[in-house]
Amino acid sequence: MQFSLKRSFASDNNAGIHPQVLKAIQEANTGHARGYGSDPYTEAALQKFRDIFGPGTETFFVFNGTGANVVGLQALTRSYNAVICTEAAHINEDECGAPEKFTGCKLIDIHCADAKLNVQAIQTRLKHRGDEHQVQQQVISLTQSTEFGTIYTRDQLAAICEFAHGHGMYVHVDGARISNAAASLGIGFKEMLRDTGVDVLSFGGTKNGLMLGEAVVFLNPELASEAKFIRKQSMQLASKMRYLSAQFLAFFEEDLWLRNASHANAMAKRLADKLSAVPQLEIVQAVEANGVFCKIPREMTETLQKEYFFYIFDEKDNVARFMCSWDTREEDVDNFAAFVAQALA
Repeated sequence: MQFSLKRSFASDNNAGIHPQVLKAIQEANTGHARGYGSDPYTEAALQKFRDIFGPGTETFFVFNGTGANVVGLQALTRSYNAVICTEAAHINEDECGAPEKFTGCKLIDIHCADAKLNVQAIQTRLKHRGDEHQVQQQVISLTQSTEFGTIYTRDQLAAICEFAHGHGMYVHVDGARISNAAASLGIGFKEMLRDTGVDVLSFGGTKNGLMLGEAVVFLNPELASEAKFIRKQSMQLASKMRYLSAQFLAFFEEDLWLRNASHANAMAKRLADKLSAVPQLEIVQAVEANGVFCKIPREMTETLQKEYFFYIFDEKDNVARFMCSWDTREEDVDNFAAFVAQALA
């Protein structure tokens, strides 16, 4: 059975699987392979992560982004700890309390207009350290690129990591769209993350052409000693792991990740340029990755959503989020922008 699925700008999760990734899954579907990661595909994929991020990198494949965040944060914390993040952070807003449930930690969220933390904001939450009556701040969790489509520069990441380590804390990065950030900055993953001091990364692939699957990457390998047990207890250990691993091999081959992310970013800039020409619309965040955040007339929301579904991210100001994907076409952008302009005319 086949359904007619209309393209939209609601989420890069809505895009299909890249053909090269689908082909890799099919090619891995031959014969028998040992389960739970004891297969040649997983061995090759883990080596690929070491090649990209540097020797000693420890990587653990999981099913999804929430699982990656939960496993990574559990490895860094005890239940009396706290994790500092932005108010808009996915771990705070969109994971149904899973990080708090599984870590037992308190999330300390900070309002940031661009969804980016900075040292000054973090300092305001560092208090009562050593006081047995208070939670102890242990992790700073950043999202790259952020939930508002903005991006931390390499220097900004380095400054936060230096501050964190100077206070005996760790830095976790939620990298659901890490490829879009690297493509936008024009640097490699190692230069952006390990070289700046990030300890643990949730590496995303689903939003950039994979069928499913993320990776928890320990850039500080000393923190990975209990990760395999945490992954199993968190229900994130795949028995047929070769199908996750094969996707990452295709993802990195000939920089497919970069081509996909660069294209999605370019389509977002194209969309922002066209929407900016419509007087009733206002772009409210810098378009640095593959998302466009746009204030639209409230009375037109339902009309627009009937033709092209999307999410309202800020109900107070009626700010819509439009996401572009690896498979977004120029004609998709042009048709959507023309429809919006016509509807608002």
